Amino acid sequence: MKYRRLQSTDLTVSEVGFGVWSVSMNWWGEVNEEQGINLLRHAYEKGITFYDTADTYGAGYGEEILPKALADKRSDIVVGTKFGYDIEAPRHGHQERPQVWDPDFVKRACENSLRRLQTDYIDLYQYHNPRLESLQREDTVAALEDLKSEGKIRHYAVAVGPDIGWLEEGMYTINDMKVPAEVIYSILEQDPADVMIEAATKQGVGLYSRVPHASGMLDGKYTKDTVLDESPFDPSDHRAYRRMHWLKNSIKKLQQIDFLFAGKPATVGQIAVKFTLIPEIMASCLPTMTSIEQIDEYTATCDIDEIPQAELDRLAPLYADNFGVGAPDPQKSSTSGTGWVDHNRNPVDRKLMVPGE
Repeated sequence: MKYRRLQSTDLTVSEVGFGVWSVSMNWWGEVNEEQGINLLRHAYEKGITFYDTADTYGAGYGEEILPKALADKRSDIVVGTKFGYDIEAPRHGHQERPQVWDPDFVKRACENSLRRLQTDYIDLYQYHNPRLESLQREDTVAALEDLKSEGKIRHYAVAVGPDIGWLEEGMYTINDMKVPAEVIYSILEQDPADVMIEAATKQGVGLYSRVPHASGMLDGKYTKDTVLDESPFDPSDHRAYRRMHWLKNSIKKLQQIDFLFAGKPATVGQIAVKFTLIPEIMASCLPTMTSIEQIDEYTATCDIDEIPQAELDRLAPLYADNFGVGAPDPQKSSTSGTGWVDHNRNPVDRKLMVPGE
């Protein structure tokens, strides 16, 4: 394993981190508690020191499971958790819970997270999928500064999301707040993180990324020859809400980028992680890991060859053309008026899609 400093902080993290949502929710398949604890401990044994969770994962369980696995390693690991959702509110399927950013709520949420994590400090306390107006609240920032002064958190950051887009939030985090941001970034989903990477590099603000395997399209399960007639995901899996045209287009994209993987000793999943870590400002990436085999595979990424520049040069125009599958899907936006923008950042209307479309 290799390690990088998360710029704009004094934290050093493993290049491959562990997204605890994969063992605390059923959104990526069923993982029971014993399996989850074993996976977390195995990850530590393979050199992973960065563990990213949230209070809303399993309504607190995503924090409770960490000390069950790694309480004796607390001083050796970096723990990130998130705040902003009212986890006592009911949740319907994969819909978002209500968000609350009031100072008293934030401080109370932090105290509850400390209790569940069985620790007296949080290394990285992150806004969870905030909208722009939430980031602009001075009283929320003041509450976070109070928590820092009290030693309850070391740093705060922003997890931008929940899905592709949210450029305004990412740029405000980097350029105005100047605190680290968690972004979505992969071979198949580079925009708008690529704009944030450029800004973060200029500002010296750290980034870390999630879903480097593009919701499973780059973990090796699917190939250029895969044929999909129906969604392969169980209804409990959050990817079941991906539309069929997205799945089929992803296979078409894999056909276009097979040159990145063909004839190499490295796996598709390893090359996907390697790509995510190309920007020096990207301190860590958080692949979804639900098996010992995946942990072994992804933590070995540090040992594989760099992606040749000639292949990256070949990839760039393909991505710019959306791999020849038509206009990219709209992205979420807080300032467009419609809630969505096209690939040129123009406001667009978009009806709510349902599974299977």
